[in-house]
Amino acid sequence: MKAAIIKDYATDVVIGDVDTPKLNADSVLVEVHAASLNPIDNIVRAGYLKDMIPVSFPFVMGYDVSGIVTETGADVTKVKVGDAVHARPNQDDAGSLAEFARIKENELALKPESISHAEAASIPLAGLTAWQALVDKADLKAGQKVLIHAGSGGVGTLAIQIAKHIGAHVATTTSARNADLVRSLGADEVIDYKTERFENIVSDYDVVFDMMGDDIMARSFGVLKKGGILVSIKGQDTDNLAEKHGVRFEWFLMSPSGEQLSQLDALIDKGVVKPVIDSSYKLADISAAYDKLADGHAVGKIVVAVK
Repeated sequence: MKAAIIKDYATDVVIGDVDTPKLNADSVLVEVHAASLNPIDNIVRAGYLKDMIPVSFPFVMGYDVSGIVTETGADVTKVKVGDAVHARPNQDDAGSLAEFARIKENELALKPESISHAEAASIPLAGLTAWQALVDKADLKAGQKVLIHAGSGGVGTLAIQIAKHIGAHVATTTSARNADLVRSLGADEVIDYKTERFENIVSDYDVVFDMMGDDIMARSFGVLKKGGILVSIKGQDTDNLAEKHGVRFEWFLMSPSGEQLSQLDALIDKGVVKPVIDSSYKLADISAAYDKLADGHAVGKIVVAVK
């Protein structure tokens, strides 16, 4: 099958021929209609996580998938051939930028009927990251205040909507050109990170969701109330700033979950949460898609039409 692959760390993404994944008893084989790109793609590609996430070459890129089930394993009971599904596959099954992908049954969800395959492919990794940060780690409640960094990004656009659905007061950082977008998603307070320092504008917050790390994460501890929590997917609290500020700190990597994805999908079908697509590419133009990802200024998600 055709797939977007790398042949070694720090090399270009190219289209090549690889074997179709072998079906496992607990998995399904999906004809991929669309996939999407995530920052983790380039982090793995660069080799920064090779001790934590070792890969073999050629490595098929892609961690988000939407498509049609073509085969089901012997132990699969919840989906059937012909079902439209989407998922963030686990590391062993990663490789959604291909004509076919293997997905464990417990990691997939039925595609929301209200959206396209391209939109459905934009949801899993970013949506699960936002859900697990705000619901599982922060236990965000109605009436609380949350600061979401990078509100116009793939994770941020979904995090804003999830937080508003919960009933929280939402502040977010973004550039001025994306202010109207994040307000339309539900942000109550918009901070232009280019001209304003968020710690001079917000204070006494219950939750900070950090996707930036480094100085931004360090400065974020100061906007929390005593007992508040900073949840980060980017940095570690190596200076014990949480203890110094009397707050909690959680760092995590998202975990695939078909059950949680289904809960998010229910909000999508109700119109409570909507995907935000920056741009769409054909599989043949995968190099340009990764150039766009590397630029770091995508608004929402970059998707790839595979079929």
